[in-house]
Amino acid sequence: MNCQWILVSFFLVGLGFPLSGYSAVFQDTTAKNSLQDTVAKDSGIVELRRFVSIRNVDSLNVKKIAMYPFVSLQQVLKGNAAGVYVQETNGEPGTTEQSLLIRGLSMPLLSRKDIYQVQPQVYVNGIPLIQDNPFMFDVQKFDYAPIGTATNLLATIDMDNIESINVVKGGAAAAIYGPRAANGAILITTKNAQAGMKQISVNSYFGMAQKDNLTTTNAQDESTFRMPFYQKFASPADMDNYPAYLRDATNENYYGPSNWTDLYYKTSPVRSVNASITGGTNRSNFRFFGGNTSTSGNADDTKLDKYNASFFINMLPLPWLTVSSMINATRLERDRNRSFRDRFSEMQYIPDLTSPIAPNKIIYGNLLNEYQAKSFDDNKNSAIQGYFSLSAKFKKLDFTSRVGFDYNESTRDVFFPSTMLDGNNYVSNYYGYNQRVVIENSVSYKHDFNEKHKLNLEAGHSFQSDFNRYNYAYGYKGSSDYIRINVVNGNSKESDYLLPKDFIVFRFTDRQKANLSSLFAKAEYNYNDELSLTAVARTDGSSNMQPSARWFISPIVNAEYNFNKILPQDKSAISSLSVTASWSRIGNLLLNDRFAAGPQYTVDLGWSANPAFYSYAGFGTLSRPYTAGWVGYDIPWSYVQETNIGVNAGFLNSRIQARLELYSKNNNRMLLAMPVIAESGYTSSYQSGMDVNNSGVELMLQASIFKGRKDQFNWMANVNASYNQNKLKALPGGISEILIGTQKLVVGEAIDKFWVLKTQGEAFQTDADVPVNPQNYQILNYKGLAFKGGDPRWKDLNGDYTINERDKVALGNYIPKLTGNFANNFTYRKFSLDFNLYFALGRNILNQAAANRFDFINRGGQNDISSIDEITFWKKDLNAASYPVYNPWSAVQAYRADQDIFIENGSFLKLRSLSLGYDFAGMSFLNKDRSTQHRFLVYVTATNLFTISPYTGGDPELVGYTGIDSGYGLSIPRTYTLGFKIDL
Repeated sequence: MNCQWILVSFFLVGLGFPLSGYSAVFQDTTAKNSLQDTVAKDSGIVELRRFVSIRNVDSLNVKKIAMYPFVSLQQVLKGNAAGVYVQETNGEPGTTEQSLLIRGLSMPLLSRKDIYQVQPQVYVNGIPLIQDNPFMFDVQKFDYAPIGTATNLLATIDMDNIESINVVKGGAAAAIYGPRAANGAILITTKNAQAGMKQISVNSYFGMAQKDNLTTTNAQDESTFRMPFYQKFASPADMDNYPAYLRDATNENYYGPSNWTDLYYKTSPVRSVNASITGGTNRSNFRFFGGNTSTSGNADDTKLDKYNASFFINMLPLPWLTVSSMINATRLERDRNRSFRDRFSEMQYIPDLTSPIAPNKIIYGNLLNEYQAKSFDDNKNSAIQGYFSLSAKFKKLDFTSRVGFDYNESTRDVFFPSTMLDGNNYVSNYYGYNQRVVIENSVSYKHDFNEKHKLNLEAGHSFQSDFNRYNYAYGYKGSSDYIRINVVNGNSKESDYLLPKDFIVFRFTDRQKANLSSLFAKAEYNYNDELSLTAVARTDGSSNMQPSARWFISPIVNAEYNFNKILPQDKSAISSLSVTASWSRIGNLLLNDRFAAGPQYTVDLGWSANPAFYSYAGFGTLSRPYTAGWVGYDIPWSYVQETNIGVNAGFLNSRIQARLELYSKNNNRMLLAMPVIAESGYTSSYQSGMDVNNSGVELMLQASIFKGRKDQFNWMANVNASYNQNKLKALPGGISEILIGTQKLVVGEAIDKFWVLKTQGEAFQTDADVPVNPQNYQILNYKGLAFKGGDPRWKDLNGDYTINERDKVALGNYIPKLTGNFANNFTYRKFSLDFNLYFALGRNILNQAAANRFDFINRGGQNDISSIDEITFWKKDLNAASYPVYNPWSAVQAYRADQDIFIENGSFLKLRSLSLGYDFAGMSFLNKDRSTQHRFLVYVTATNLFTISPYTGGDPELVGYTGIDSGYGLSIPRTYTLGFKIDL
């Protein structure tokens, strides 16, 4: 393993990393201080000195969040920070199908790879966590999920081990973090030891994920739905082809009881237990944390088990020298869903789809028995982070040196028997890992000229080295279902070394290495605590860029003026007021190293049915990247240029705190795969020049509505709301619009628009109703196919009597215009009550699931993965009466998804969380020595209690990243837990 030397060396020195930008872990404590809130004392107080402006940083109430059974960081952030939009497209525990966007969508999502490019960087104690690289999609025929475990690596973070979460927005705040924070950053500080504090903490909860209640259907319902179309439009030949599973009403498997839900949906347990111990002296201290969390989904026997362990040690060997260290390890084990689509996309093989699986409990149970008795799908992830830090202070000079790493690996072993795949069994094995090493050095100098004039200087260098690799193999046609592994000869001296002994095996391997070297300097001037001016200059060099554009220079300026000293002494009206303004330009990293090489050769011998083919006549072969796209020379850095203006104010003796921010963020010189002439052999050529603007307003309010003494009634309310809109400013080559796949990009329009055909009136009743061009007697047609009676009446925008892409209109957008949260905290004596309302407004959904149900003629029984009907096909989730009646046999595909009848309002309001707690600390019946009881909190929680939405499909959150509801994605369950938190 390439990182073994790193791990061994860290273990020998005790492991560690800096509390980058955080206060010292050594400070004097008194008996009075020891009685304060122990949660706040679990770690050093966050100073955020490494931000240019803390005004662009939102902090989350981690103390409350840790009580809820949230699995991933995305779930924690959802609705809890202004400007942050979380897409949770699947409720399956631990899945990768979750996304974070900070201040809008910076580029069009033309493929699954693009969602990786727009994610913010997550830091844990200053370590930038490394994620899976999307280059594994290069060998996949279907991109529903990446090969391997497809587990969310941000689920490795244990929320009860977190002291603070800060969301960094805007280039000024992210200046020191550089290009990794071009899309924003999430800064996580774990709890740490503190001088003179001794504490034992235990937190545990147990509860359930409630199963869904729904109405099932059987073949009778499906036949009732289809028969009106057959009666109105079907020819005798079409009637003869009526599906066999619907033709025989005596078939009890399809026409009998639809009771499959007893096996698919289940009320499942969720539980967690963790403990920590903290101790030491003013010269050395430590903290150990360990925990286990088990989260089950409410459908398809999905589950995620998580095991965490952390160890911190801090020493003060000399009065001017601090040594800090940490190691954190996590193990994830995930039981995946058993959907047909995910299984067939993994196998890259489509069996006979003539009939869907029967809704009968016995038939469905037989399939599940095949899973449990003859197959396996083991998914395991391991992750480890560590750091070692030296901090020295010499009068006005501070020096910090730190080394850290993040390493994660994943394994997936799969076997499906021949009884599940038309007599053909399947095996696959995946092993991949990602590692990042970080070496940082910084020096800072503080000088006070007098009481009014102060100057802070800081400079530093950072070197980061990334390595991503995977090995993947799959095989077919094993001789027996009892041979479930790919056996090879491991002797390298023999001629059949690594050759398979039983299966027909296909192997894939890839790796990528990237380095990032950065220099920065910061100067901050403060006048009388009123005016603050900050300037940052940095230069970053990336190995993923071409030699002619290896380095990028980033300037950042920030100004802040505090009006507090000129406000009236009476604070009953305006308590505080300050204004900030900033401008920044930060380079944006490329995730793939292929752009650094320019024109190149690669493995690209495939075709549409098998894009990952790598040999010709049995010989491994290289070719030009005809499918992947041409990469030329002189590709420059793309960059993010942002202007931010903010106002911060306090009212009524600071009982109301408000922050208003306006921003304009431009992502410039981005790459786009542009179409090229077919004679070149290439599908596209990558060109620089795509510009996207995101502008918006963010409002944050905190109000102490009722403010009493500690034991009296108190009510604190928090509101955050964010409005964002994006616009395409430029395309490469100066063109005004382009069609890529099913997405249309038009300069001046939003990049998340739906472009669809506009319906005008009812369907054509007869062939004679179809318009004819009086100039040339051409019948109205769809791309050359003449309309007939029963076809939809789509609007011909340009009047050329041909309906095509030019006639599509922009209708709706899949990124919400307005997102936010309304949170309330009520306390009375030792009771506390909290609830959280989350909303996303001004958002649309393309209901492809409804389009697929109506388009049964073109979908049914086809040898195509989009024709798969899951067991959830047999549920009632469609109001057919709300859609027009078209001819499903039409040559123009009357129920195609890209038309306005399937665009719906996807706005929603959710009661996302509710909790009630009582703190028994200090009660004599628990412990006579009340001083040792810092907390004994007993609490109950509930999540996802209700959703209000005009959307007629399922949960409006469970849609793809581009706003398309395909009907897939397990539900986000409603959970209930009972727990306790003890600090001694």
